[in-house]
Amino acid sequence: MLVDEISYQKHCRWMQYALQLAEEAGKAGEVPVGAVIIDTEENFVGKGNNRKERDRDPTAHAEIIAIRQASQRAANWQLNHYTLYVTLEPCPMCSGAIVQARIGTLVYGADDIKTGAVRSVLNLPDSAASNHYLTVIGGILDTACREQLQQWFAQKRVSQ
Repeated sequence: MLVDEISYQKHCRWMQYALQLAEEAGKAGEVPVGAVIIDTEENFVGKGNNRKERDRDPTAHAEIIAIRQASQRAANWQLNHYTLYVTLEPCPMCSGAIVQARIGTLVYGADDIKTGAVRSVLNLPDSAASNHYLTVIGGILDTACREQLQQWFAQKRVSQ
């Protein structure tokens, strides 16, 4: 989906915040993925970064944490009018949670060519298994998101 210049600038601003959250995760030894959720007035309502290792929880992905926080703040599990920003294309679990939460718009940075379940490997949101339509915008700050992940994994290989 093409976005106008004003929308692009807004998307970049929120993706920068998600990148900061991802950096925090990376410094804590987690795969650096960050997520932010905003409402229609551009108010922040949820955030998360990967916490699988710290929480010893396979579901502690950035998107899941952000969705839980936004749902609690909204006092509603249906997040139809919210936008989720995430630095990496969501995996099947997170894509399913995004559909279940009825997220209105998903904006992501880098494609995940191994486990991406929005466009790269699978397309869960547009599949027959999905009961919710959402707008998807990929590639926002793609280079910065991809490089952050690549640098983290390169550093991890060197230290092993």
